[in-house]
Amino acid sequence: MTLDLDQYFWEKYYTENHTPWDMGRVSPPLAAYIDQLNTRKQKILIPGAGNAHEAEYLWRRGFKNVFIAEIAHQAIKNFKKRVTDFPEDHILHCDFFELQGTFDLIIEQTFFCALEPGYRLNYARQMHRLLNPGGKLVGLLFDFPLDPENPKPPFGGSGEEYKRYFDGYFKFEVFETANNSHPARQDREIFMILTKKS
Repeated sequence: MTLDLDQYFWEKYYTENHTPWDMGRVSPPLAAYIDQLNTRKQKILIPGAGNAHEAEYLWRRGFKNVFIAEIAHQAIKNFKKRVTDFPEDHILHCDFFELQGTFDLIIEQTFFCALEPGYRLNYARQMHRLLNPGGKLVGLLFDFPLDPENPKPPFGGSGEEYKRYFDGYFKFEVFETANNSHPARQDREIFMILTKKS
């Protein structure tokens, strides 16, 4: 089954404030990763950012070269209400697969699972293209079976499946069950740090 996961589809979720995947704050594993970064100069992208709690967390901690990419206007409005001093030109209202530019670090948080599984290899290719040499893709992937009886986001999967998409494009620095997930996601998330292959 092919779903029409277009801008209208996601706009409806945010307009109706029906975003059950949104924890209302930065994901704990990503907060821990951000807290140990030793430079605030790197150029960071958060694609499919939604309400962009990760971007807010970075911004409040002095990371000023942060960009968000999001297709839903309402999600962007929600973010701008909370983070009023975030630069307008760092907010990219676009389709991820049409995004241009390069970045040092890309943060993944519930975007991969929002895409239909048929797009996963294209996701890996686009992430590789968007990263500078030696750039990193860091984030969380849901670790639970894909449900063919309920084909809608979030789309699950397994670590072994995910590795097949990334293997040709990235070196696996960390790829393991997150040990500090939000309680609702305990033992259901893979934390990854992937470095772009040249």
